[in-house]
Amino acid sequence: MKRIVITGLGAVTPVGNDPETFWCNLVAGKSGAGPVTLFDPKDMPYNVACEVKDFDPQQYMDRKLVRRTARSTQFAVAVGKQALADAGLAIDDSNRDEVGVMMATGGGGITEIEFSTLEMAKDGWKSVGPFVVPSAMANAVSCLVSMEVNARGPVMTSTAACASGHYSMLESYHILQRGEAQVMIAGGTESAVSMLTFAAFGRMGPLSKRTGTPESACRPFSVDRDGFVSGEGAAAIVMETEDHAKARGATIYGEVLGGALTGDAFHITAPDPSGAGATRAIERALRYSNLTPADVDVVFAHGTGTVLNDEVESLALRRVFGEMASMPRVTSIKSMIGHSLGAAGAQSAVAAICALRSGTIPPTLNYTPDPALGVPVVGNQALHNQGLKVALVNAFGFGGQNVVVAFGRYNG
Repeated sequence: MKRIVITGLGAVTPVGNDPETFWCNLVAGKSGAGPVTLFDPKDMPYNVACEVKDFDPQQYMDRKLVRRTARSTQFAVAVGKQALADAGLAIDDSNRDEVGVMMATGGGGITEIEFSTLEMAKDGWKSVGPFVVPSAMANAVSCLVSMEVNARGPVMTSTAACASGHYSMLESYHILQRGEAQVMIAGGTESAVSMLTFAAFGRMGPLSKRTGTPESACRPFSVDRDGFVSGEGAAAIVMETEDHAKARGATIYGEVLGGALTGDAFHITAPDPSGAGATRAIERALRYSNLTPADVDVVFAHGTGTVLNDEVESLALRRVFGEMASMPRVTSIKSMIGHSLGAAGAQSAVAAICALRSGTIPPTLNYTPDPALGVPVVGNQALHNQGLKVALVNAFGFGGQNVVVAFGRYNG
């Protein structure tokens, strides 16, 4: 098996628009939640979100392309270019056929469809712009990244709901293992803070009702949790074969040890309450990575803050790792950046890589222990000097798609 290493990071998030700021604010326990500004919530009872702030797409794209692309695609281009620059990798005629892109999204340009539909209803069909379809289509997030950086290797867009961004890293790992590319830009992006999505989630029931106190609304694994806070943003990593990275003298941040994807075959939105699918994903990720439960130092949980999700994930963790005393530490960064759907797993992966490099585990904000869950959650303060070697990242999506990937501190 080839060793697959990580050489570059990119992040656009509600608490920072580059990886360093993102990581520093996570460690500090800064919340990105606040009142919705991307649309007018009017009389909706759900009016808080973790929005990306002060993002200027023209730092990464020309003005003409900005006008023709959805916000989620702009995020994708930004994190792809950030990660490439961080990796110190120049793409030219000599290597562009060996560099691939696999960005992921849950909803693609769903907000573009919503806004254009409203415009058409108001002003007629001629008000619809000619670029609505290419800006809204899900695969735009990968295709535009590949065009902007001139990468002509495998270009794919994965759509696995809330597990999308994490699945892109697992599949990129497999592409590199198969020798179909030497480098992959992998990640996830999402911008779905809109009236339609809030109305739908509000009717469905998973949103937090703590709208009066946005910063304390998302409370993963807490006894008083009542739902998630919608987020947005993107994250990406540059993955390479170890030989390729060493040959060009790249700085290696960590490595992908392996991972697994399983299905619940249970319900289109709810997780299987038995936790069977999530348990198998964790067990198989460990097996495919040649790890034992005792090797894992920290779990970056899916941890949405909904009652059922946290119960099921906790159940799966107990089945794999045993009782609390034998478990690795568990944390959820959604307490600070909200649930960004298709970008969520990718954002957690970048945080996990930073944790392995620094030995620090970021907090789970707003945490009040729930004894019924029986997992050792990192509370409201970061843990430093942990000597971390292996991190698991969980991502569980609507439809019962469970993705778990193991990342390791690199020892050459």
